[in-house]
Amino acid sequence: MSHVTTHVLDSVHGRPAAGVHVRLLHGTEELGTGVTDADGRVAVGPDRLQPGTYQLVFATGEWFADRGIATFYPEVRIAFGIDGDPHYHVPLLLSPFGYSTYRGS
Repeated sequence: MSHVTTHVLDSVHGRPAAGVHVRLLHGTEELGTGVTDADGRVAVGPDRLQPGTYQLVFATGEWFADRGIATFYPEVRIAFGIDGDPHYHVPLLLSPFGYSTYRGS
């Protein structure tokens, strides 16, 4: 299992956001990529990561464009710190003109 998972929810329509491209970065190094499944979930990156600062990058502009919806955010970048826990879950609640995130379980 990946050390990092995410769940993207389309908060406008109240359902999972399937088909969002997601990348995991450490600095400029790309550690993994994936696309959210029908439930809006994806695991990215290796099963273990060293402590440090990482980023999840969501291709939100592409996802909204595919649905014919204008958006203010061409991408969402979430920086977060890893301190040795075995798993990190970083959900994204998404709308065309805003987003929210938190540390999930």
